[in-house]
Amino acid sequence: MDIQIDTWLLPLWQRFGVALLLGLLVGVDRERVKSSTPGIGFGGVRTFTLLSLLGCTAGLAGEMCGQWVFVGVLLSLTVLVGVAYLGGVRRGDEGMTSEVAAMLVFLVGGLVYWGCVVIATAVTVAITFFLSYKRAIHTLIGRLSDEDVFATLKFALIFIIILPVLPNTTYGPFDVLNPQKIWLMVVLISAVNFVGYGLTRILGPKQGIGLTGLVGGLVSSTAVTLGFSHRSQNEPQLAGLFSIAIATASMIMFARVLVVVGAVNSLLLPAVAVPIGAGLAAGLIGIAYIWFRYGRRTVPALADSDYTKGVNPLELGPAIKFGLLFGAVLFVAAAAQKYFGDVGLYVSSILAGLTDVDAITLSLCQLAGDTIDYSVAARCIIMAVAANTIVKAGMVATLAAGALRRQAIPVFGFMLVVTLIAAFAF
Repeated sequence: MDIQIDTWLLPLWQRFGVALLLGLLVGVDRERVKSSTPGIGFGGVRTFTLLSLLGCTAGLAGEMCGQWVFVGVLLSLTVLVGVAYLGGVRRGDEGMTSEVAAMLVFLVGGLVYWGCVVIATAVTVAITFFLSYKRAIHTLIGRLSDEDVFATLKFALIFIIILPVLPNTTYGPFDVLNPQKIWLMVVLISAVNFVGYGLTRILGPKQGIGLTGLVGGLVSSTAVTLGFSHRSQNEPQLAGLFSIAIATASMIMFARVLVVVGAVNSLLLPAVAVPIGAGLAAGLIGIAYIWFRYGRRTVPALADSDYTKGVNPLELGPAIKFGLLFGAVLFVAAAAQKYFGDVGLYVSSILAGLTDVDAITLSLCQLAGDTIDYSVAARCIIMAVAANTIVKAGMVATLAAGALRRQAIPVFGFMLVVTLIAAFAF
């Protein structure tokens, strides 16, 4: 079986150089541990660097003399590491993390020689992370509740098990209903909720909620709005932070549209830059308004607040409903585009914007200048962005606590009005 992953193979001397650097990275961390805790730990910077070089050399020898050479070196190293572990046990060091890391570093050297540089680098980064953040990882695990573990398993179920087995094929009269893509929306919304919950547990409500809005906006501002609108019912005193997170995610959505248009069809960018840029600026003003008007009042409430208490880390019900709505919107948008021409294109853009703007933006960028005029494509993108903003305002109006409604809806209205005025003016 061909185990080569990369599409290119480094020259021999470069492979040994990469192996040396990867082993050195792990070795520096182990040397730091040995220096702070004398007598504890297996190997240091020299040992792990040599182990990586040994793996690369064994890969070369295996290629020249037969793969049994590599296997023999691996078995010999296993025996040596086992003896070192037994010696550590006698000294009272019962952990075997460094010993396992040593075996992995040897295999990393072999992977580098075989050309799997990306995988080898990823494995090295993972090794270094788990070795360096031992105390933080143990602290985090100690804070996990049964509900947290169950939520993690549920997310793994819907993402790792269910998503890959769903058919990635379109069905229906208009050939647009793709079960895997529809379920992907469920995964995205669940992921934003789950990551937001985790960040809040780790960093606290102030940093966790804000960072979730920023990161979530890169994925789906609609998911952020839906998640925080539901959660505001549990902690209405944190409405200021929720509003900032929702406004941040929506602002990122405007920025995302500009980046996508500029990257896919730069000729279309001048037609959308002013209205979308105006909406982006309005979002920044809205965030500043919420912070100075409400956000600073929220901070004192954090001392007495346990945001995660009673919160379901992975609430699938709203996510599944939104996924079904996403499928229905795709179907109706395809029908409108087929039967009503340019008018149908406008209608389908508005309908597509009800759930997400990325898909329709990408499609219009590809069609602009080919099958549709640039001005038509620009209008459709602006309509999709406006529709998405209206939907998010509707989510807040119908699902959120009263305080969040009073704070976020005016910002959505401001972003919408500024965008439309700029579109008509320019």
